Amino acid sequence: MSNTAKKIWSIASTVLVVLVVICAVFLTASRLLGYHCYTVISGSMEPTYSVGDLLYVKKAAPSTIKVGDPITFVLNEDLVVATHRVVRVDAENQRFYTKGDANDTEDQDPVHFNNVIGVPNFSIPKLGYVSNFVQNPPGLYITIGFGIVLILTVFLPDMIRKKDTDANKSE
Repeated sequence: MSNTAKKIWSIASTVLVVLVVICAVFLTASRLLGYHCYTVISGSMEPTYSVGDLLYVKKAAPSTIKVGDPITFVLNEDLVVATHRVVRVDAENQRFYTKGDANDTEDQDPVHFNNVIGVPNFSIPKLGYVSNFVQNPPGLYITIGFGIVLILTVFLPDMIRKKDTDANKSE
């Protein structure tokens, strides 16, 4: 391999590693800061949140949530998660009444305070697609395989070079 090709390969592999690390930070390190990530799967909150956006949701006490705030909550017994905007609060019965920004009518069932996961603090457009892909088969397997290949391509040439250098020194 020529010196130019080696330099290009070195730069390309470094850029690739940096991109993978950045994605990993956005997808996993956020938990250390108290955020849970959820992918937007419907257009009910457009234009605020679009399908495929990754929402970073932080736990919030029901008493701090007011009309106009978006909330992320458990929608049903199947543990489906949704994010809609609070349109009314019934503190006495511990219920939030919600509606998607793109919906014409209020949601049929109110959200009990206990079902609130938290409040979305920010979102990253389209990163939810990546998150879903890497967390579920076959994307999970492809991601693991890609990680192994990436590690090998970054470190293997140096290990081979070192082995060749050591072998040449001993001759």
